[in-house]
Formats: sequence, structure tokens, C-alpha cells
Amino acid sequence: MREKRQYRGRLRQIGICFGKLVRMFIFQNDWKSLPMAAIIAGLVTFAIGTNMFKTQEGTLSGCFAIACVCIWNGCFNSIQVICRERPIIKREHRSGMHITSYIAAHMLWQMLLCLAQTLITLFICNLAGIVFPRKGLMSTSGIGDFGFAMFLITYAADMLSLAISAIVRNTTAAMTVMPFMMMFQLVFSGGLMPLKGAPEVLSNFTITKWGLNSLCTLGDFNSQPMVTLWNTMWQFREFDMGGQKPVKLYTDYVRKNGMLNDFLQESGKYSMNDAYAYTLDNLVMCLGILIFMIILFVIVATIALEFIDKDDR
Repeated sequence: MREKRQYRGRLRQIGICFGKLVRMFIFQNDWKSLPMAAIIAGLVTFAIGTNMFKTQEGTLSGCFAIACVCIWNGCFNSIQVICRERPIIKREHRSGMHITSYIAAHMLWQMLLCLAQTLITLFICNLAGIVFPRKGLMSTSGIGDFGFAMFLITYAADMLSLAISAIVRNTTAAMTVMPFMMMFQLVFSGGLMPLKGAPEVLSNFTITKWGLNSLCTLGDFNSQPMVTLWNTMWQFREFDMGGQKPVKLYTDYVRKNGMLNDFLQESGKYSMNDAYAYTLDNLVMCLGILIFMIILFVIVATIALEFIDKDDR
């Protein structure tokens, strides 16, 4: 009777479920998520280039790409973990397994997995020559702050997929829903295109928006130069207007007088974004929303599984 009480204890059940997840990681090829994270990070950092944290355009595109890597990793971590063993969960729940213990074990395991993927991504970024800001907003380490933000983005996406996996009936349904969820996260993030009106409101419900905002904040986007205007003007150097080439005259004047850096810096002031303000309050708000989303997704997953006995699917 004593052993039975121990098994039914919530804390002991967390340990049992956690051990099961470790065995699945080793023996059911779930470990492949780690090398896959390295491959994805390598491909993305190769495409980013070396302008990240040097220009506004480079910082925005680079931070968006890293946020996408985090979303991708988190989504694939848990999109199938619950629905693929739904009959087992139903049987064990009827035998006394607590759903809260089951979800808590997944939270702990996925937390470790997301942490490992974050470290791998940072390592790949370092190999690719991406130089993170040396000073952070929350701590003295810029790369430490970036790592924490990337971890929260990955973990939020992971818990979202966990909730979806708890709701859908099988792995086929889960993999059908995932592309639409990924598309929503990317399109309504504000990183691909400017959003106004209803689309801007919808963007508040995406992990990507708040993740991108936190990364651009840490990258001090607003203090960096903008090169788009200069590059566009350079393409029109030969534009002729009444026998004159005003764009060529102006660009030559700027270069000859050593004013190019001043021009680029001044251009950056006209594309500053309040959402990327380099302040601790702004960063805390973005990260706080990600933490709120994590808690919300965990609650949804728990409620969905609490009714699994009534599910005849």
C-alpha cells in the first residue's frame, strides 16, 4: 500500500514521466532534434551575413532569422509528443496518473531541450562570425541576454506546440496544423512586412513579434545607421535631369567630404522604431509577454488533457 501511495504522488509521477521522456529521447530518435537545430542555425547564419548589429537592415533581418530558428526548433520539439501516445495517456490517467504531473514532466524536459538548442544556436552564430553586443540590458553580458531571450522564444513556441499536441487527435492532424501555425507566426510578426490596422492587432498574439522586439531591443536597433537610402541613391547616380545629374553630384559631395557615416547615421534616425527602444522596461515587457504566453499554453494543454477520459476519438 505504501508503494502505491508513492507511485500516485504527483512529484513521484513527475520523475517517472520524466524518465520515460529521457528514454524516448535516446531510443526513439528524438535526439535528432539537436543536430537538426545545428543544421538550421548554420544555414540561417550563413544567409544572415556579417551586417547584423552593424546596420539597422542587418540587425532586423538577422534578429528575424534567429527568431524564426527559435520558433522552428520549439515547434518541432513537441508538436507530436502528446498526440502520438494519446491512448497510453488515457489508459494511465484512468489508472491514477495526474495530468499536472505529466505536463510538468514535459515542461521540465522541453525546458532542457530548448536550453540545449539555444546553446547550439549561439555556438553556431559564434562560428559564423556574428559578434553580439558585449553589454546587456539585464546583465553585464550581451550574449547572455540574447541567450535568455532566444530560450524564451524557443520555449514559448515549444509550449504552443505542446498545447496543440494535447488538443489534436493524432500526429497527422498535428503536422497539418503546424504549417498554418508557423505561417501565422511569420506573416504577422511584423518582421517580413509592415502591418497596419487589424493585421497589426493580430501580431500581438504571435510569439515572433515579441521575440523579434526583444532581440532588436538587445541589438540596439535604433542607434545603428541605415544604408537602404544611400544604396538606393547610388543606383540613381546616372539619373539625368535637364542635362544634370543631381544625385551623382550629391553622392560625390558626401563621399569627398567624408560625410558618408554621418549621412548613414542621420538616415537611421528616420527609421527608428519605438518597439525596439533600448530600455530595460521595454525588454522586460517583451520577455514578460513571452513568459505569460508560456503559462497560458501550459494551462491550455493541461485543461485539454484533463478531459481525455471523455474523449471518444
